[in-house]
Amino acid sequence: MKVYLDGKFVDSAEAKVSVFDHGLLYGDGVFEGIRLYDGNIFRLEEHLERLENSAKAIMLQMPLSRAELSWATCETCRQNGLRDAYIRLVITRGVGDLGLAPWLCPKPSIFIIAGKISLYPQEYYDNGLGIVTVPTRRIGPAALPSTVKSLNYLNNILGKIEAKQFGALEAIMLNDQGYVAECTADNIFVVHKGELLTPAASQGALKGITRSTIIDIAQATGIPLREVDLTRYDIWCADECFLTGSGAEVIPVVKLDGRVIGTGKPGPITQRVLADFRARVKLEGTRI
Repeated sequence: MKVYLDGKFVDSAEAKVSVFDHGLLYGDGVFEGIRLYDGNIFRLEEHLERLENSAKAIMLQMPLSRAELSWATCETCRQNGLRDAYIRLVITRGVGDLGLAPWLCPKPSIFIIAGKISLYPQEYYDNGLGIVTVPTRRIGPAALPSTVKSLNYLNNILGKIEAKQFGALEAIMLNDQGYVAECTADNIFVVHKGELLTPAASQGALKGITRSTIIDIAQATGIPLREVDLTRYDIWCADECFLTGSGAEVIPVVKLDGRVIGTGKPGPITQRVLADFRARVKLEGTRI
């Protein structure tokens, strides 16, 4: 595997960062998870825009222009002969000393990895997930804006650990007010009486690229959609539920905290959204 690292393509065994890189020492950096479908990088421009906004929010200087980032991402796929892949684009603060001060890191570092990912077995896409609510709360936007996709994922990791302890592959995380924020790695949607409902970013939800695609699909197909305050009760009593993310794509949820959601099977709106999403992924984006 070839990895793009600070302007060069190197073998994965040689793709190394310094132990003094602040991305490693403090989680000081930003990233994007991007999908390649049949030679088409899905919504690459939206991913790069979000990356730039995340970097701006933490006052991290982008080492490449938008056009250069786009080329490097496409070329990483080409170098590895990939047509379908998961792409991880990372920008760190770079090498500094052992202090926190980011201004002592003179040069950001960038690397791009393109490989395979399979978050959930196919049976869960066919039959749905059973998920749980975990004790760890989502970090509030007053502490760290959820719209910043940073390298500091410890909050999500703790939620993922707790999900495994409860025997689940994914989990809902609540905010400090007890409202649903998102899952450990995915956004969440529910269907109630034909209407799609999802938490707003102000509740701690990441403005996911797949999430925005689902919003576009709802608008295009006439499915009513609102951003609302959701509680666990709203999910327990929903007609349908599904999760979205670049890695997960669109995956149905049929049980939360032991309560069966709807009929206990992927519902018609979930299946319709999934079909529309799969039709879009090869059309909306950048050809490599």
